[in-house]
Amino acid sequence: MAEEPGAALAFFLERSHTAAPLQVPELVDEAARRLGMASATVYLADVQEDELVPLPRPGEDDGEPLAIEGTVAGWAYRTMSLRLSHRRPLSVWLPLVDGIARIGVLQVVAGQITPAMLDGATQLAAVTALTVVSKSGFSDSFSRTARRRPMTTAAEMVWAFLPPRTIGTDRVTSTAALEPAYEIGGDAFDHGLDDGRLHLTVVDAMGHDLAAGLASAVALGGCRSTRRAGGSLTDITERIDEDLHRWQPGGLLTGVFAHLDLATGRLSWVNAGHPPPLLIRAHHVVPGALEAHGELPLGLGPGYAPSRTVHEAQLEPGDRLLIHTDGVTEARSATGLQFGEERLVDFVTRALAAGEPAPEALRRLIHTILDHHHGRLQDDATIVLAEWHPESEDARP
Repeated sequence: MAEEPGAALAFFLERSHTAAPLQVPELVDEAARRLGMASATVYLADVQEDELVPLPRPGEDDGEPLAIEGTVAGWAYRTMSLRLSHRRPLSVWLPLVDGIARIGVLQVVAGQITPAMLDGATQLAAVTALTVVSKSGFSDSFSRTARRRPMTTAAEMVWAFLPPRTIGTDRVTSTAALEPAYEIGGDAFDHGLDDGRLHLTVVDAMGHDLAAGLASAVALGGCRSTRRAGGSLTDITERIDEDLHRWQPGGLLTGVFAHLDLATGRLSWVNAGHPPPLLIRAHHVVPGALEAHGELPLGLGPGYAPSRTVHEAQLEPGDRLLIHTDGVTEARSATGLQFGEERLVDFVTRALAAGEPAPEALRRLIHTILDHHHGRLQDDATIVLAEWHPESEDARP
C-alpha cells in the first residue's frame, strides 16, 4: 500500500539529515517503495560526462555504468527531461538537477505508470539531488563514483576551487566545460551571482603542472576575496598581480574578468593578455564586438603592472557571451590542423540554434575538441558560455 507522497517524502527528508553518504542509495530506494514503486536507483554523471554511474549500495557490487550517448538514461540527462523505458520492468528516468546544473539521473521502476506515480517520482528526484549535493562537500563517496580514473594533484586542487559548472536564474545562465578533466593544470573558471550581477572569470596560467595549478588557485582566491569585499574589476586584477608576484614569482597568467548587470545588460570586462570574448547575437558572432587592445598578463610585478582598461558593451536580450582559453582553438589534429575559432563558433551557434541547452552544447563541444585531438589535448581547454535573457520570466536553460 503506497503512502501519501507527503508522508513518504517527509520520511526521506527526516532520515537524510543524519544518513551517511553511503546510505543515500538505500534511503532513496526505501522512499520509492513507500511511494508505491518497485525500486529506485541513483546514477551520477562521471567527471567527463561520458557515463552515468550507479551509486553503490553497502555490501553490493558496483552496478554497470550507462553511456550518456545512445541510452534512454542518457537522453533524460542530456535533455533534462523525464523519459520512459517501455522494456519490462517499466522504468522512468528523471534528471537529477541542482538548481539548473545536471548531476545525474534517477531510475524508478514500477509495475504501472500513473500520473500520481510520476508526480511522486519527480518530487523524489528533486529531494535526492539536494541530498547528494549537500553531502558531497564532506564525503569522497560521490566523487569516487563519478571518477573513472585517478586525478593529478594539480587537477584535484583546481577542481576543489571551481564552482558548479552551471548556474543561473530566470534572467541569466552561465555554464562551463574544461578538459583534460583528470589532468587539468593551468586553466580555471569562476562564475557567481550577487546583487543583480553576474561575475565571470576565465584564467589560463603558464605551464601545465602543479605550479600552474597553484597560480590558477591563487587567481580564483584573489578574485573572490576582492569582489566579496566590494572591489572592482581593476581591484581584482591588481590583487591577483600582486599575489602572484609575491608568492609565486614567475607564475604568469592571462585572464578575462567580467561583470554583467542583469537589469540593464551592461557588460564590463578586463582582458589581461587573453583571447577576446565572443558576442553571439541571433546565432551569429558579432565581429570584433568585444575585441580590444592587448594588455600584459598578470604576475609580472609592480614594474610591469599597467593601469588596466575596463571595457564596456551593451548586450541585447538573448545575447550570449563566450569566453575560452587558447587550448580550445589551438587543439591540433594528428595532421597539425587546429580546431580554430571558426569551427568553435560554428559548433556553438548551430547547437544553440537547434534549441540545445547550453550545458549539453558545451558537453558535446568539449568531446568534439577531444576527438579532434584524438582524446588527448596538448593544452588545457576551458569554455564559459553565459546568456542574458531578462524578458523571459519563465525562461528555462
